[in-house]
Amino acid sequence: MESLKLADLRSALIRQEETIIFSMIERAQFCHNPPIYEPGAIAIPDFDGSFSDYLLQQTEHIHARVRRYTSPDEHAFFGDLPEPILPSLAYPARILDTDINVNDRIRQIYRANILPAICPPGDDGHYGSSATCDVACLQALSKRIHYGKYVAECKYQAETGPYTELVVADDRAGILDRLTKPEVEDAVLERVRHKAAAYGRDISDESAGGGDLDPTAIQTMYRDYIIPLTKDVEIDYLMLRAHT
Repeated sequence: MESLKLADLRSALIRQEETIIFSMIERAQFCHNPPIYEPGAIAIPDFDGSFSDYLLQQTEHIHARVRRYTSPDEHAFFGDLPEPILPSLAYPARILDTDINVNDRIRQIYRANILPAICPPGDDGHYGSSATCDVACLQALSKRIHYGKYVAECKYQAETGPYTELVVADDRAGILDRLTKPEVEDAVLERVRHKAAAYGRDISDESAGGGDLDPTAIQTMYRDYIIPLTKDVEIDYLMLRAHT
């Protein structure tokens, strides 16, 4: 396994913050549009799921063909994807190859909790645009949350002994306590709120508000969902890593 430090991940994590915020700003332009999440509400030949799921699945099929999901930092929401048409790449051995995937939870939380917080209620008929934005939002959330594997690898390399002891004792609460850094989380929450406020307004108008997206909704999303799910991924990874 290659040596990995948290400083090595900083630029990637910052970029992922911005990708998430911009994707949420795009989605917030449209109403919630509940019919696109209801299976059968929009008839789709040979597909029983929702319109949003259909577009996500079809997008993943295309992306799989160009080997998106051969990258260790990408995780598909659907299985049974086609083989890539491009030759394989040799990725550096930076993390364990695991089957950790929390995308089902991400999709459920996105629809039940995040969408109602960022979108106006109601139905504006912009189903295609909304579902296209959903794909971008879900992919951005998935990448950031599963990046917890890289964060966990850094922490394991820095404190191998203590984490191994906690894993052997099956002490998930102890692992959570050890990997949690409140001061770091507070800094992230403040940073994403400021970014959401800045990116969501017209920079030519200093008196303008935050635009379509409430910055506190982004802060809440990180606090209540992104950070906890990332820590779940970190714990799952550490439970496997310490046994290798």
